[in-house]
Amino acid sequence: MTYLIGGDLPVNRLGYGAMQLTGPGVWGDPSDPGEAVRVLRRAVELGVTLIDTADSYGPFVADRFIREALHPYPADLVIATKVGFTRGGPGVWTPLGRPEYLRQQTELNLRHLGLERIDLLQLHRIDPSVPLADQLGELVALRQEGKVRHIGLSEVSVAQLAEAREIAPIATVQNYYNLVHREHEDVLDYAEANGIGFIPFFPLATGNLARPGSPLDQAAKAHEATPSQLALAWLLRRSPAMLPIPGTSKVAHLEENLAGGRISLSDEEFAAVSA
Repeated sequence: MTYLIGGDLPVNRLGYGAMQLTGPGVWGDPSDPGEAVRVLRRAVELGVTLIDTADSYGPFVADRFIREALHPYPADLVIATKVGFTRGGPGVWTPLGRPEYLRQQTELNLRHLGLERIDLLQLHRIDPSVPLADQLGELVALRQEGKVRHIGLSEVSVAQLAEAREIAPIATVQNYYNLVHREHEDVLDYAEANGIGFIPFFPLATGNLARPGSPLDQAAKAHEATPSQLALAWLLRRSPAMLPIPGTSKVAHLEENLAGGRISLSDEEFAAVSA
């Protein structure tokens, strides 16, 4: 169950998101640094080949654990990161897309992760105060210098994605999407139709859909699985371009999440859960 990012970079479709390897408000160190290292190592042991992080996670806390746990990196491991936010404190996120800032943060990502090239660099948010051509133009320049392999976007509309593709090839888009929140269905369909990987963040939400007797609950019981595992299985079935990156700070939860990738929904189960 693999996907070729940018048409040439193979990853197993169920990855891992590193945001939870930080303290409250995605700020500072986690309560159990040793467990953070164990989570990352276990993820790779279980076949994860796509780890998603960002300079703003901590800031740079998640990057530090990734390097400590996994460097020198396995040849097949893809580390995707993001630039475009500045952090003013716990829970404070401010888009900043000035080209010199994007370059600075990319260089810091390379240094903190111990990489010579970032396989997938994503613009974390489009800064409305800076022309998109200037923001993406800097990422293109970094790619031409050999510091970036593929470029992605995060939290964009179809119109923004189409505009971006006039400036640079876009390999992935990372939007808020899960079984409960499907507002970006049009972006997913556009991505799939145009060979763009779709990375749904916060992929595990089930909300009231997991209530006793619901189709999700019934399918979970039929597969001896949890509703969250079924939510992941549903995502993977929804589109071949889907690349979920469930995050956690606990090994036991990681193992539970990744087991969701082994569940195969029947046509009837998929239709019932979707409805």
